[in-house]
Formats: sequence, structure tokens, C-alpha cells
Amino acid sequence: MKIVPIPCLEDNYAYLIVDESTKAAAAVDPVEPEKIIKAAREIGAELKFVLTTHHHWDHAGGNEEIKQMVPGIRVYGGSIDNVKGCTDKLEHEDSVTLGTNINIRALHTPCHTKGHISYYVTVGEEGDPAVFTGDTLFVAGCGKFFEGTAEQMYESLCSTLGKLPKPTRVFCGHEYTEKNLRFALTVEPENEKLLQKHSWAQSQSRAQLPTIPSTIEEEFETNPFMRVDMPEIQAKVGCQSAVAALKEIRRLKDTWRG
Repeated sequence: MKIVPIPCLEDNYAYLIVDESTKAAAAVDPVEPEKIIKAAREIGAELKFVLTTHHHWDHAGGNEEIKQMVPGIRVYGGSIDNVKGCTDKLEHEDSVTLGTNINIRALHTPCHTKGHISYYVTVGEEGDPAVFTGDTLFVAGCGKFFEGTAEQMYESLCSTLGKLPKPTRVFCGHEYTEKNLRFALTVEPENEKLLQKHSWAQSQSRAQLPTIPSTIEEEFETNPFMRVDMPEIQAKVGCQSAVAALKEIRRLKDTWRG
């Protein structure tokens, strides 16, 4: 399996997932279809379908156009998310196959939007795992609670995504990493892994290089929104439960001007 990140708009990521044995490809959130089609052509891949994480225009806004440019392409999206151009609605745990041996599992990860879907991708029997998290999980951050609650975000981050294998690579929807890490350091300034990752992200940013992917393991080490089960994190923000801490950290982030 080959994964090709494609920067779009100001700070979005679209992706190509390619089955290297058949050259069949899926596009994740192809908001600028011409870029995605060009990237597929350059590696000799054939676009078979679109995976849409959620209905916001900077993720789903290219769906109608890509349907015109690639006749017959399927567009997948969450069953309750009203995704533009959607041809195939997915429920939690539905699966789609790409090529001969890539399995794509839909995970309902609501809060940013009600029907947000993350896509867990494996090769064969759970090999080479990756997850495309849209605007639910960012590197060292999470999406705003536009259509949901702290309880839902906790479930999405710490249960649904948090139960994936620790080496699972995390491909998110935006390049927010350096700023997210700066905020995370206001919560845990003594976290050595966080300090190291922030230094690395600054270097990547200066070199105009991406900071994706992360891994589920790294997120549990550095992402304050995924560390809220820890009593010391709850204490830092004056809370006594994981959900309350998550809600408070989101409030702090929303008002932070770092």
C-alpha cells in the first residue's frame, strides 16, 4: 500500500491510497480534484472511489467536480452526514475493499460533525495499519465540537480511535501540528516527548515539510485531548473526570491565542 499526501487549499490534506499490486486508488477528501487526478496519473494509479470524512466544504467540496472528471467514480460518506455528491452511505464498521487486499473500515467518530467518519485501512490480515481521521483527530489536537459533545469526542478519540493498534499511522485533515504542540505545552510544559516533538515540528515547518503521519502511540504520548484519562492531566485543568478535562482543554484551546 502506498499513501500519497496531497496538500490542498491553505492547510488541508487530501490523500491517495494506492494498492500497488493493481494500481487501484482511493482519494480521501479530494477538495481540489485536479491535484488528485494529476497525482494519480503521475504514479499510474486508477481512481476507483472517494472517501469523504465529513460534509464541510474544505473536505467534501470537490466531490461533485471529481464525479464529472472521473465518470462512474463512487463517493463514500457517513450515512447521517449529508455529504455532497455522496453515492454510497456508510455506517459504523462498514467495510470497502480497494484492489485485491486493502481493507477500509468506516469508523463513526462524531462530534466535529454528527456523521464524521474516520477510515481505518489495513493490508491483508491487519497489516500496515493507517487511519484517516479528517477533523476528529489532528496531530496533537482534535476538531472543534461543532455538532457534538465532549462525551462524543472522548468516545471518538479515546475509545474508537484509541483502541486501534498503537503503530497505526494517523493521517489527519489539516497541517495544524506546530500550533497544536505549542498549545499542548501550555498544558504539559514538562512533557519530554512533547518538547521533542515540538522541536521536530518546528524543523519540519521551517523546511516546508509535512508533519504527518503521526501514530496512535505518539498521540497518547503528546496529545492532551487523548491523555485526559490521566489524573495528573485532569488535575492540571482543575477537573475530576476525563470528559470534564477534555471539555475544559477544548475551551482553553478555543480561547488560546498562542
